[in-house]
Amino acid sequence: MRNELKTLIAASVVFACGDNGGRDDGGASATLTPPTTTPSTATVTEAGTVSETAGPTSEAPTMGTGSESNATTQTPTDPTEGVTGTSVTASGGPKFDLGITPDGGMACSGGGMGGEPDFSYIWIANSGQGTMSKINTETLIEEGRYIVRPDSAGSPSRTSVNLSGDVVIANRNGGLTKVYAQSERCGDTNGTPGIQTAVDANYLPWGADECVAWYTPMSYISQRPVAWTQGNFNKATCQWENQKVWTSGNNDDFVNADNQLDVLLVNGDTGAVEATVNVVGVNPDYYGIYGAAVDGNGNFWGSQLGVGQLVFIDRQTLQYKLWPMAMSGYGMTVDSKGYVWTCSGSGAARFDPMTETWQTVVVSGGGGCMEDGNGTLYMSGNPNLIIAVDTETMTQKDVLNVPSYVHGISIDFYGYVWGVTLSEPYAYRVHPATKMVDTFTGLTAPYTYSDMTGFALSNAGSPSG
Repeated sequence: MRNELKTLIAASVVFACGDNGGRDDGGASATLTPPTTTPSTATVTEAGTVSETAGPTSEAPTMGTGSESNATTQTPTDPTEGVTGTSVTASGGPKFDLGITPDGGMACSGGGMGGEPDFSYIWIANSGQGTMSKINTETLIEEGRYIVRPDSAGSPSRTSVNLSGDVVIANRNGGLTKVYAQSERCGDTNGTPGIQTAVDANYLPWGADECVAWYTPMSYISQRPVAWTQGNFNKATCQWENQKVWTSGNNDDFVNADNQLDVLLVNGDTGAVEATVNVVGVNPDYYGIYGAAVDGNGNFWGSQLGVGQLVFIDRQTLQYKLWPMAMSGYGMTVDSKGYVWTCSGSGAARFDPMTETWQTVVVSGGGGCMEDGNGTLYMSGNPNLIIAVDTETMTQKDVLNVPSYVHGISIDFYGYVWGVTLSEPYAYRVHPATKMVDTFTGLTAPYTYSDMTGFALSNAGSPSG
């Protein structure tokens, strides 16, 4: 275990025009220092609980009382390593040697241009409310909340952020919704002059928020995974283009089994379904494909809940391949070297696409996981831990203490590790070296453990051999 301030990897990479986003390297290095935390004053009107561990009947959230949103800073309780108590401050936030940043707004002249992200958000599903929160990862202020299905009853869960910074969210009960990250990209479409959009936790009625780009209804009893592809960067316009979305749905409910497990490729600009791959040889078991991520070439990787199948779909040919999973799965990610990871309460398993072999590490895990681009996989742990695993030696090397159990794990563009609770109203931002914890309060029955910042997409490598 380490006390020193670690060197982390910035997740943004400069691509030449027409590049498909594939890469084998880890990106540019940076030194991490924490930004200033500013309290949020957003108000939440509902709260509740939701769980997926008990099967289909546990999907319905239980509504409860409200809470007030705020951000606080605290030291971890019962740390395994000593923390001096001297807080680390920053002037202007940490600096990264970035290339293309999440919104594609920098380094249009070519590689090697430094800077920092124009913006950095974490997008968390409020499953019990049918909404999604947009939280600034520097200030910990909620800057928007959005209904993500017309009836507000989609039970949203997974979010995925593209290299423009925009988000897509999947509803467990069917349907896919895109939301723009910045109001200047939103269209004036509702008949009222100007752009109407949420600016805090007070969300607008369905159809009124003009930053909701599109909604695509889908008729599935279980729709979990969602993952953007990288697309292509156009230097002339300084914009990402041809960005697609992978998702998957299932209609096998144990009673009316039709063995239909679909993986869909969706147009990121319009929401239109461009291709459907019917995957045969996978037991749908109600949930179907549970988690998904892409590699550096935009290929689809999906895993199942429990010990099922690992599914690969080639982005260009739409041909698929299956492998038995080595360990029970829940969350999944693709790291900076192209390894595919599945994570659960049993530990973590690493799949090498070149050798088609697995390696495992047994730890007291939980739900989601993500790699930092520098050889550390952070994963949900029990009881109230974020576990750090060395991706080369396949050993646990550190733990980060958090105030309560976190189910979802993400990393932001400043190198902080985020943990999202299961149904409690909290999200924790953790400095991986000092282990200081910042707390955002104000979520409503949260449930997200996918690529909720866009870091994993930017960081994803491609297999090489």
